[in-house]
Parts: sequence; structure tokens; C-alpha cells
Amino acid sequence: MDAEEVAVKFKATLILLGVFIVLLAAVLVFESKGRKESAAKEKESLLVDVVPADVRKVALKRPDGQIVLEKDDKGVWRLTAPIEAMADASEADGLVSSLAGLRPDRVVEKSAGDLRPYGFPRIEVSLWVKGKDAPVTVLIGMENPLDKSVFAKRADDPRLVLLPSTLTTTLEKKAFDLRDKTVFKFDPAEVKKVRVRAKEAAWEAAREAEGWSFTSPFRALPAKGKLDSLLDSLSNLRATEFVSETKAAADVKKLGLEKPEDEVTLSLPAAGKEIVFALHKDKDKSYAMASGTNKIVAFDGALLADLEKKPDDLRERKVADFSSWEADRVAVKVRGITVTAVKAKVKDEDKWILETAAKDAADATKVEAFLRRLEGLEATGFVDAPKGLAAYGLDTPAAEISVRTKDFDNKVKETVLLVGKEDAAKKEVFVKNAKLGYLFRIDASLLADLPKEPKDWRAAPEAPVEKKK
Repeated sequence: MDAEEVAVKFKATLILLGVFIVLLAAVLVFESKGRKESAAKEKESLLVDVVPADVRKVALKRPDGQIVLEKDDKGVWRLTAPIEAMADASEADGLVSSLAGLRPDRVVEKSAGDLRPYGFPRIEVSLWVKGKDAPVTVLIGMENPLDKSVFAKRADDPRLVLLPSTLTTTLEKKAFDLRDKTVFKFDPAEVKKVRVRAKEAAWEAAREAEGWSFTSPFRALPAKGKLDSLLDSLSNLRATEFVSETKAAADVKKLGLEKPEDEVTLSLPAAGKEIVFALHKDKDKSYAMASGTNKIVAFDGALLADLEKKPDDLRERKVADFSSWEADRVAVKVRGITVTAVKAKVKDEDKWILETAAKDAADATKVEAFLRRLEGLEATGFVDAPKGLAAYGLDTPAAEISVRTKDFDNKVKETVLLVGKEDAAKKEVFVKNAKLGYLFRIDASLLADLPKEPKDWRAAPEAPVEKKK
């Protein structure tokens, strides 16, 4: 191929490339124009097209009165009519989102004339948007009897349209639907003391460095999570009805809150306050009020069932708080003989080894079964504030058990249990957790699970490997 032919082919290639670029540009321009036209038509088809986050105020004017929601500078919604109250944030945001992008099902008239035959104005919706003085106002007429859609017209738009029937639910919301129903808010983490006086129970508890502890009628640990759950329920108690906005003396007396069945006092020293809850059940309704607010509300009475539990039903029944899988050492001392197993690395594998002169391999199944037994050990009864340990055989224990655990942060914890004498009549044995001032009654079957000598936990010798013929 000579130079002239190469030049011709190169020129042809450039021409084809130029044609391709022109066509591509034309396609891109056409698509861009199409998208803009489509977006313009989409925007034009909406009756209301505002950004929900820009709405600062919304009003629903109806025959039964007016509901007004306003957002403050911090973005918090409040009801300002028909009452002054905090709004439910999710309900307020949902209402605004529904109204900020109203899309008609169809246009009835492009230029509406007399609106009276369509039941206007039944409801008036107004949205005040950030940066604009005048609101966006939509007039709502009657329902279309054919499909329950509603006639509507924007005040500055000539069209008469039909909006989806689903809008009816939004337009009929009451002030109660939109207001915040958690009226007794506080931070449960700030509560340091709880005092409960219930119909059939009375107790007090304090939050200490390691967690909650009952201080009355006995000193003991509550079941893990019980008191925190109770505080969460109080903090999130939701009104099913607002009975009084002023806590008038007549209302307090009428609803039985002057001498309530249940009373809870919370101490929040960091906030420098004390909150007193009064709760009372009258027939099929439960009522509540609290210091620091003038509201009296009706509420779901399920909370009362927890408040009225006796302290014994709330206390921790587990003898020891540890996770068996975190244990790396367990020792049992019985009749002067100590059997100890330690978890160690053997060829990159965790193995249980007996602390004997020969460092015998321990039977991991037996050791771990014993640890799980201790982990799940629960009391059948308690001895609170025992006067001396001799009466329970704990001055010279029948057995002493210690378990060492390490968590992911290598924090070491030692759990020590003393096993006393057996109550043969009740088939129970007394056990003391060294960290606690009271005793547990435990099923006496624990005694049978204790190893008496190292061989009880020693691994069976491996069978010899037969030689191949």
C-alpha cells in the first residue's frame, strides 16, 4: 500500500469520526432536551411542589376548628392550635410530606368556574415555605362519590382537580394524632435512686458503680435489665388520652390520683431534680400524672403489672454472673483436696490442663459442663442478712469454687462460691457468693457434680494406634 492510499484511508476515517461525533452530540442534546421537557411536565402536573424540609408551618382549617403546626429554629415541630403542645415529630413530618407533593389523579376542569357544586371550601390547607411570605393554599371540596377521591383547587391555580382518596386520612387527622404522647420524658441513665410504693409491694433501689442494687426491704441484686426496663417504660409512657391539661384539683381527686394505688419516685441528682409519678387504675382505665407537668393522661395499664410485682419477683436468682466461654481457670476445693483446670494453648489450640505435677490433660467435656452448670445455677430461695455463717455450714465450707474469666479486653474477673451444709429435708444446700452479703438456697444436686479428686476431670488415655501389617 503506497502513501497515497494510506492518506485516503486516514481521511475517510477522520470523516467517519467527525460524523459520529456530530451524531453523538445531537443525541445528547436531544436526550437533555427530552429530560428537561419531561421534568417540566412532571413539575407542571403537580398541584403542590415544595421541598418538605422547607415547610415552616402548616395549617388545616376545617369546620370543627383549625390545627396549626409550626417548626422552630431547631427544627422541632410544635402544635400551636387548637392547643400549645409538643408535636410528634414523625407524625408532623408525615403530614408535611403528604401535602408538599400533591399530585392530582386527573384534571376535571382546566379553568374552574363556580366551585360551589363541588362542596368548596370544606377544608383549607396552607403551607408556609421558608423564604416566602405568602402560603401555598389548597382548597378541598367534597368527595367524588364514584371512587372517594376528593375535589381540590390550589388558590393560585385555575385547574380543578381530583386528589387520591388516600389523602382523606391525612386531612382528617386530629390534634391528638399529631401531638407528642410521651409527656413524662426523662433520661433513664440519669436516675440514681428508685422508690416504689405499689398496691401490694414497696421497695427501693440505688444505682451503684457495678449496677443496680435493692436497698429496701433487703440488700440484693435485681434481675439484670429489670429496673432499666421499668425506667424505660416510665420514660416512654404514651398517653392514650389527655384527660387534663391543667392538673386541676377536682380532676386529681376524681381520677383517684390524690391517693393513688401506685407511686414511683425517681432521683436524678445530676439534673438536680426528683420526679414523682402517681398512677391509678379506675375500672378499665389507668391514669398517670407526674411532678413537673400539668398533664393528666390515660395510658395502657400494662406498666402497672411490673410496678406491682413484689421485690422477690424482681431480684436476681442467678448465683454467679459470668460467661462460661470466657473462663480460663476453675478450681474446686473439697475436703482439703483442690482440683484445678486451666485453659492453655497447645499447638495453637485451646486445651484444658489439670494443675498436677504431670500436667495431665483434662476432659474438656466435663470441665465445660461443670462451668455451664455454675453459670446457670439459680436460687430456689434466699437467706437475707444472715447472722453468722456457722448456722449454714459456711464457716468451714464443704466446698469452695473459684472461676476466673477474661473478656475481650483481657479484663480479669474472679468469682468465688462457698458451698455450705445440706438441708436434707428440703434437698437444698446453702451457697454464698463471696461478693454478696446474702445466701442462696440451691438444689442439692450440685454436690454430686463437684469433682472430688483430679482423676474425676482427667482425660481418658488415648487408645494406642494399631500398626499396619
